[in-house]
Amino acid sequence: MAAQEPTILATSGGYKAGRRTRLEFDHLLHYAVELSGVSGRAPRVTHIGTASGDQRWWAAEMDQAARVAGFDFSHLNLFTMPNHEDPEAHLLEQDVVWANGGSVVNMLAVWRAHGLDSVLRRVWEHCVVLAGVSAGSICWFQGGTTDSYGPELRPITNGLGFLPYANGVHYDSEPLRRPLVHQLVSQGALGETHCTDDGVGLVYRGTELAEVVAEVRDKAAYRVTAGAGESVDAVAFEERLEPRFLG
Repeated sequence: MAAQEPTILATSGGYKAGRRTRLEFDHLLHYAVELSGVSGRAPRVTHIGTASGDQRWWAAEMDQAARVAGFDFSHLNLFTMPNHEDPEAHLLEQDVVWANGGSVVNMLAVWRAHGLDSVLRRVWEHCVVLAGVSAGSICWFQGGTTDSYGPELRPITNGLGFLPYANGVHYDSEPLRRPLVHQLVSQGALGETHCTDDGVGLVYRGTELAEVVAEVRDKAAYRVTAGAGESVDAVAFEERLEPRFLG
């Protein structure tokens, strides 16, 4: 089973505290499964944890959450070596590929070293839903803002580029994110940038933004574009995009 067309769900969410486990999957991750159209069997979901170094303790937390959700769940690890002989074949068998957060800079470097950038493009073109949170959101775009280099946020402009925009994550919870996005867009360092508050996701069908969804009330997404101001200084314009609540 696959989506009807190449689909990406880019989020700043997907997890919540569990009742009997520390972690459960929240509405955004479940919506990624819904976008795949799978029915009649357990959804096949693979987690890619490269951005956090394939931490086994986190994988165990994800496994517990997947058991609660009823997913046929697996991991694609690259440390210390790929845990699947043919990563592309494994990914093509999935309904959803979920990339976790961490260092987007390190993740992209490791993916490219293993040729996973090209693999993921083919997987996307075969309509397996690509999704993720934070670094696992930014990666699908041309770039965004990141703390991969240290506490001071910096731009990243070498994302996979499946989507012809930049991406801003944690837009409401990390106060330096919004002003840096505005600065980079106004200067032309980033193009049109799509941003998410925590708990919000962006659905792309092909390369077009098709829907904004949320697992938390009173949150939103934003489209930031450059425009000429009345003075010589460049400015950025921000448009609030109201989501559909999934909860």
